Amino acid sequence: MNFLKLKIPALQTDAMQHSEPYLAKAATQKALGYPEQLVENWQTVAVSKMGELLAQTPHLQAYLDNCVHCSACSDKCHYFLGTGDPKNMPVARQDLFRQVYRRYFTFAGKYFPRLVGAKDFDEKVLNDWYRYFHQCSQCRRCAVFCPFGIDTADIAMAAREILNSIGKGQRYTQEIIVKVESVGNNLGMSKPALQHILQNLEEDLFENTGCKIRLPLDEYGAEVLFIPPSADFFAEPHVDGFLGYAKVFYQAGLSWTLCSDATEAGNFALFSGSETHLQQIAARIHDAAATLGVKRIVFGECGHAWRVAHNLLPPLLKNLTLNRNYPVPQHICELSYDLLQRGALRIDKAKNAEKRVSFHDSCNIARASQMGNISGGQFKIPRALLTACCEQFHEMPRNTTHESTFCCGGGGGLLTDELMPLRIKGALPRIQAFQAVIATQQVTHLATICAICKTQLSQVFPNYRLERAQIISLHQLIGDALVLK
Repeated sequence: MNFLKLKIPALQTDAMQHSEPYLAKAATQKALGYPEQLVENWQTVAVSKMGELLAQTPHLQAYLDNCVHCSACSDKCHYFLGTGDPKNMPVARQDLFRQVYRRYFTFAGKYFPRLVGAKDFDEKVLNDWYRYFHQCSQCRRCAVFCPFGIDTADIAMAAREILNSIGKGQRYTQEIIVKVESVGNNLGMSKPALQHILQNLEEDLFENTGCKIRLPLDEYGAEVLFIPPSADFFAEPHVDGFLGYAKVFYQAGLSWTLCSDATEAGNFALFSGSETHLQQIAARIHDAAATLGVKRIVFGECGHAWRVAHNLLPPLLKNLTLNRNYPVPQHICELSYDLLQRGALRIDKAKNAEKRVSFHDSCNIARASQMGNISGGQFKIPRALLTACCEQFHEMPRNTTHESTFCCGGGGGLLTDELMPLRIKGALPRIQAFQAVIATQQVTHLATICAICKTQLSQVFPNYRLERAQIISLHQLIGDALVLK
C-alpha cells in the first residue's frame, strides 16, 4: 500500500479571514422563513436558538463539553493543510462555537468567562462564525481521528442554523433550496426545458450506440424512480455519467422513469442545518414515488444526496407522519453491482483500455453512509465496478485508511465562485495524492461518484497544472464498457 506523506503548513494567523460567501438576498431569506436581514436583537435571538438546539440534540452539548484539546484533529482538515490558518483546525473552529456556549450556558462561563475561554457573542465573533463555519465542508474527516468522536460537521451545521435564524444566511445554499422547493431541482429547470434536454440526449444515444435507449419522464408504474443530481442532465463531466445510467437500465431491461417534480437528488438543506427544509425536499421525492407508483427509488452519483437518502430520509419522513410506505432507497452503484453479480451486464473492459483510472472516495459516502449489504460496501462496490470495466485501475496513495480519504474541497455548500481561492487551497491534499499516482502510474482519469466532487475537481485542476487529466463519472466508464445490442 502506498502512503501519502503530508506536509504540515506553517501557521498563518487569520490567513483566511477575508474569505466568506455572499449573503442571501432579502427575498431569498423571506422565502425560506428566515429574517430578511440581521435582526436588531440578534445576540438574544442567537443565544435562544443555541439553547433550543442544545435541548433538541444532546450530542451537541456532549461534543462541546468533552473536547480535551488533545490536537488529534488539528492537522486533519484539508482547509488547514491548504491555508495554514489555525482557525481552520477543527478544534479551533469548534472553539468558535464553544466559547459562546460556555459564556451563556455554563456556570463558569457566566461568572468567570476569562478563566474558561468564554466570550460574548459580539460582532467580531459573529463575523468569525460566518467566515469559518463556511470554511468547513462537513467532510467529517476530523471525527475519524477524534478519540471522542466529536464531529465538527454537526457543530458547523448548528452554527449555520443559528446564523440563518438571525438573518445572516449564505446566498448560494439558500438560493438552491428555494429552487428545489419551488421547481424540483437545484437549477430552476422547468419541465419543458427538461423534456427538450432528454429528447436531445435520446438522439445522442441513438447516434452513438444504434440502440433506441429511452429517457422516460413521468411514466406511471415503472419499477424504478431514478433521482439524479440535476447537473447530470447537461453539464460536463456529469452528462456522460447520466447516459451511462440509461445504458445500464437498458441492458438490464429495467423499467424506470424520471419525475419532473423531483429531478434533483441533492438536498442542500443538509448544508444549512434546517430540518424543516430537509423534510420538505425529502417529501417531494416521497410524493413523486407515490404518485408514479414505483417499487423502488434509485439515487444517482451524488455524495450528500446518498447520505441524506441512506441516513436521514426514514426519520425525516416519519416526522412528517406520512401514511404511505416509502420505498427503500438504493444507490445506482449498488444497483449496477447487483446486476453485475447476476450477469445482467455484458461488459468488455477492453473498450476502456486507453484509460488509466484512479478513484476519489467522496466524503459523504466514505464516512457517512453505507452501500449494499456487505461490510465496507461504500468502498468495495465502486472498486468492484471499476475493476470490472477498466483494464487499468490504480489506487491513489492514502494517508491511512479509506475512511480517512481527503475531501475534494468544495462540499458542504462551498461550491460557489466567491470561495474559489478557499476551494483551491482546500483541494491541495487530494490533488497531491492524485499527482503522486499520475507520477507513478501515468493515470489519465480520476473517477468519482459525487456531483460536487466532479465539479470542484474539474474547476481546480487547472490551478495545479492538471489540464490534461480528466474527471470522469464511474457510470460513464461502465456505460462505455457495455456491449449493447
